[in-house]
Amino acid sequence: MSIKEGWTGRFFEDFEVGDVYKHPLGRTVTEADNTWFSLLTMNTNQMHFNAEYAKKSEFGQPLVVSTLTVAIAVGQSVTDLTQNAFANLGWDDIKMTHPVFAGDTLFSESIVLEKRESGSRPHAGIVTVRTRTLNQTGDEVCSFKRIFYVYKRGAEQLEGIFPEGRQPLGLGGE
Repeated sequence: MSIKEGWTGRFFEDFEVGDVYKHPLGRTVTEADNTWFSLLTMNTNQMHFNAEYAKKSEFGQPLVVSTLTVAIAVGQSVTDLTQNAFANLGWDDIKMTHPVFAGDTLFSESIVLEKRESGSRPHAGIVTVRTRTLNQTGDEVCSFKRIFYVYKRGAEQLEGIFPEGRQPLGLGGE
């Protein structure tokens, strides 16, 4: 029996300035997502959960909470960018450039702007990316710059994370 390793994410050495990652998973935002996120984050602005209030606005309907849009964009990027990151160092230049409504499907992509070795952590490097999020019609709904620490390949901090099963995994469930 051979073990096939799954996707383990990118390491510092894998990033090159100018690389573009089109993150593979789109996400349709629902009214429930928006309501729950508003409640969880204690956002009391009625534009996010009161349809009658929102009808009177220039948008005519509730807006998706902008921090939910950013959270989805960051989440969409993890598989390509930060699967092996251990710290976010900052988000800068966050822009909300187009309204997002329940029913919109969001897609994100990122470009590597810079990378550098860490001066204090020889097992890691620092990567800066710009991420933008598009809706289903290609309108950019948000963008931001993100800086994070990411492990180098072979970092000892990543060793021994997956536990050994008490019983071997066999065909047929034995």
